[in-house]
Amino acid sequence: MNRPPAMFIADSLGLDFLNSVATPAETPVDWLDDGEGLVDWLAQARLVPADELDGLKARAKPGELDKVADQARALREWFRGFVRKHAGRPLTVDGLRELGPLNSLLERDEVFRRIEPGSDDGGVLVLRTKRRWRSPDSLLLPIGEAMAKFVCEEDFADVKACEGHNCTMLFADHTRRRARRWCIMAVCGNRAKQAAHRSRLRSRQ
Repeated sequence: MNRPPAMFIADSLGLDFLNSVATPAETPVDWLDDGEGLVDWLAQARLVPADELDGLKARAKPGELDKVADQARALREWFRGFVRKHAGRPLTVDGLRELGPLNSLLERDEVFRRIEPGSDDGGVLVLRTKRRWRSPDSLLLPIGEAMAKFVCEEDFADVKACEGHNCTMLFADHTRRRARRWCIMAVCGNRAKQAAHRSRLRSRQ
């Protein structure tokens, strides 16, 4: 399938994951509709190093990545329900009871620390967090981490749905006055302006 570039407009990767299915131009697009789409989305999100993605693709059995994409979509829709339920007000500790599926995913992670050369030429060493990518299922781990960071670091009172007609995008409103209304002003915002303009013209006739 020819997909447009993925959209990262939410100001949070956890919400951008939910926006991996959307209707950006009147036609629904699911960037995770198969294994190839999942790999492409992860690459665009920069959640998995390119060499690790290449290695997992090369080692994957036929249909294996598609099954992981199935899991990713199920995870996405479960998380969408959680976010929509709690959006618009601060998340309390009571929400933890609903996060079993996410904690179960996080428990599968294999993260470790390793000393590596720094990025400069001075020979400085740095301690970096690494992940073992043992199987295609591990592609879900950085998604789970992004979701967990969103849950723990974002104010759910700032989570909004785009007001655009038929738009399903969610975003975290970090504007100073919390006045953001649209996923992308150039798309949904302009459509709304044009619709309002047409409405005014009709009312004058």
